[in-house]
Amino acid sequence: MTNKHWEILEKLVRGEKTEEIPVGFIIDSPWLPYWAGMKIIDYFTSEEKWFEAHLKAARTFPDAIFIPGFWSEFGMCTEPSAFGARCVFPENEFPHAHKLLADIKQVNDLTIPNPKTDGLLPFMLKRLEHKRKDMEDKGHFTRFSISRGPLNIATYLMGTTEFLLAMMMDPEKTHKLIRIITDFLIQWHDLQKKTLPEIDGIMILDDIIGFMSREQFEEFGLPYFKELYTRPVSVKLLHNDAPSKESAPLLSEMGVNIFNMGIDVSLNEIARATNNHVCLLGNLPPRDVLAAGTADEIESATKKMISELDYPGNVIASCGGGMPPGVSTENINAFIYAVLSSNNKP
Repeated sequence: MTNKHWEILEKLVRGEKTEEIPVGFIIDSPWLPYWAGMKIIDYFTSEEKWFEAHLKAARTFPDAIFIPGFWSEFGMCTEPSAFGARCVFPENEFPHAHKLLADIKQVNDLTIPNPKTDGLLPFMLKRLEHKRKDMEDKGHFTRFSISRGPLNIATYLMGTTEFLLAMMMDPEKTHKLIRIITDFLIQWHDLQKKTLPEIDGIMILDDIIGFMSREQFEEFGLPYFKELYTRPVSVKLLHNDAPSKESAPLLSEMGVNIFNMGIDVSLNEIARATNNHVCLLGNLPPRDVLAAGTADEIESATKKMISELDYPGNVIASCGGGMPPGVSTENINAFIYAVLSSNNKP
C-alpha cells in the first residue's frame, strides 16, 4: 500500500470526510493469480511471482486502494495449518484445509500454536521480510496485520454445521475452542507488528458472524473480537460478506472502524445501524455485476449506488466482499471510471 492510500484510510477512520469517494478493493488469491496470468500454486510458492502479481495490480489500477496491499497468504489454509490441519494445494484451484476435530470434545486435546514456528505462518511472514525492500523501493509498505477471525477458524477446524451445533449443544467447550483460537490470534497479530513495525492496521475476515443471531454473537463473538481489536493500531478493518444486519450495530463496540460487508444489506442501512461511525467498504454485487456484467452495466450500477448514498463522505467504493474470481481489467476500469466521474459531477 502506498503512503498516499494509507493516508486516505487514516483520514476516514478519524472521521474526516473526503471530498471525493475513494475506490478500494480487497484482493487476494481467489482473483489475483488468474488475473496476473499465473497458476495459483506458483503464486503461493514463488516470492517473485507473488510480488509481480501485486505490483502489476498496483500499476494497472493506480487509482484503486488495494487492501491490505501486498497480502502474504496461503488462502484458507493459512491459520488452520498452524493447528496441524492437513492442507491440500491443487495446482490451479483454491487450497483447502481438512477438518481437524471430529467432535467438540476434542478441544481438550487442542493447544495454542506458536505463530513463530507452526504451520505456514513462518513462510507467510518471511515472504514479507524477504520482499520488504523490493516493496518499499516501489513505494509500497506493509500496513496491516491480517488473519481470519476466531469463528471462521473454528469452522475450518471442525466444520461449519458442527461448530454452529456445538454452540447450542456444548457452549462451555465451544467457548474453550474460541478462547484457544483468540489467544493464538493475539500472538499472531502482535508478532506481525513486531516483525514489521510499519504495520498500523489490523484486518480480520470472518463470515461466520453472519450465521449467528445477535444474541449468539454477543455471547460467542463480541468479547473475543473486542480483544483482537484492542491492538494499538489506527485502522481496524473487518470483512464479513455474509448477512450483517444482526451484528452491524455492534461494530463500534467491537472496535471496528472500516467494515467490508456483503450485498444482503445496503450501505445506507449499515451507516444508520452504526450511527455513521464506521467507514464502509462496498457494496456493488461482486459476482453478478462486477465479474459477470458488461462495462456499461457496471458503470450504470456503480453510478446508481453512489447517487443513492446518504453519507458519501464515509464510504470507500468497492464490491460487496473481496474481489471475486474472473473480474477483468475492463470491468475494474469501468467501476473506477464510474466512481471518478461521479466525484467530478458539478
